[in-house]
Amino acid sequence: MTKRILYIALAMVLAIYAGAASAQQLTLGQVSQYLNQLQTAQGGFTQINSDGTLSTGQIYIKRPGRIRFEYNPPERSLVLAAGGQLAIFDPRSNTGPDRYPLNQTPLSIILRRDVDLTNERMVTNQTYDGTATTITAQDPDNPEYGNIQMVFTANPVELRQWIVTDDLGTQTTVILNDLVSGGQIGDTLFNIRAEMRNWNN
Repeated sequence: MTKRILYIALAMVLAIYAGAASAQQLTLGQVSQYLNQLQTAQGGFTQINSDGTLSTGQIYIKRPGRIRFEYNPPERSLVLAAGGQLAIFDPRSNTGPDRYPLNQTPLSIILRRDVDLTNERMVTNQTYDGTATTITAQDPDNPEYGNIQMVFTANPVELRQWIVTDDLGTQTTVILNDLVSGGQIGDTLFNIRAEMRNWNN
């Protein structure tokens, strides 16, 4: 099973990089501009969990501050960020979603209204492998919240995947599949209270 997961992950990464047009290293300013222009986006995702298992689903982004992860069956999990909160809905729980302040999670870095990766101490590492630019960022005032490692390709600039390391050191990788930016995404997709009312119905 472990080898199968590694093969699948490697195939995904190779497919992502094979589709990249003439590669170039991106500057922090270019990446910040891209994220600030990314108002809405949706597509598929594959998640590599900390225990090595795989999950798939659909992702919806509406900046600033909103994101939705819908997981495909057999999972029924749902993750929502809105109103400054991150809510994790677990079908095994009878007490409602676990909720956390969004600004205490690494995801807040790409969901904030104004992204400025040139801010002193925000970016802790930047690398380029000839195909993709990888940037590791954290809240400079609260590094204990964890960090997010983002992978971008160029021409045009696109966010391809990220790895979130939380405050406990747990890593979760999200590989984006056919992310399409622009278009209308309704606010109802990010209504945490409505989801709480409907979750167990």
